[in-house]
Amino acid sequence: MSPAASERAAPYWLTGPALLVFLGLVLIPLGMTVLLSFYDWGQYKGIVPEFTLKNWREVATDSYFLEIFLRTFRIAILVTLLSIMIGVPEAYILNRMSPGWRSMCLLAVIGPLLVSVVARTLGWALLLGPNGLVNQGLIAIGLIGTPLEFMFTETGVVVALTHVLIPFMILAVWASLQRLDPQIENAASSLGAGFVTIWRRVILPQIVPGILSGSIIVFALAASAFASPAIIGGRRLKVAATLAYDEFLNTLNWPLGAAVAVLLLVALVAIIVGSNRLIERRYAQVFE
Repeated sequence: MSPAASERAAPYWLTGPALLVFLGLVLIPLGMTVLLSFYDWGQYKGIVPEFTLKNWREVATDSYFLEIFLRTFRIAILVTLLSIMIGVPEAYILNRMSPGWRSMCLLAVIGPLLVSVVARTLGWALLLGPNGLVNQGLIAIGLIGTPLEFMFTETGVVVALTHVLIPFMILAVWASLQRLDPQIENAASSLGAGFVTIWRRVILPQIVPGILSGSIIVFALAASAFASPAIIGGRRLKVAATLAYDEFLNTLNWPLGAAVAVLLLVALVAIIVGSNRLIERRYAQVFE
């Protein structure tokens, strides 16, 4: 092989192993799942490899599945909004800290990621229970008379998922703030701009990409989360991930569970891509 041909083939040789891994671990299992969603199933005959739209028709027409998907995306949107409200100010404060304090706070932010999500969710189950620390503390200070219902409710699931996923928002926004020169804020302040104006005209345009990337990560992980909704929500508050799990392992209706999983993936991709393009277009119009 000539040197010119070797040079042209080098990118393919370098990306080949990664593409093979992606093909074997992502595309092939995903394709098999899509194919499985078009198979038939019966309680006594099991999985029948015959093409049918029965599973997709059931998911599309049954209000039970619609309610679960609406609940899934409602929880994901609330978790994303709470992560933005809490994570953006926290990332800004983190960026303004001295290096020593910043290292300690970064460790506190990243630390929960080193703990199993199941262990963290079980901790929230103990905190949010009727006899948990949250309810007992509110009763002790006189704010409530009877314990609030956090377990097996959307509120409890949102609280637990926000705690699990907020580090991703903080790290994404903090990475954007690293590229912002603090002297620009001082210059704007010296020219008479107030704090709100500085945030709107100087800081926000710089950190919008970080907010968008953090929102995409948080939304996708919240919509596809399994452990926290399964533990905090229980069997009475199902989301798409726990529904697919039940269809696979409890009823053994693998084709219907595959249809639910594929529909969740398609809906996530459509929502993320559509909202990202819409927000970027409006962002460009506002700050151009």
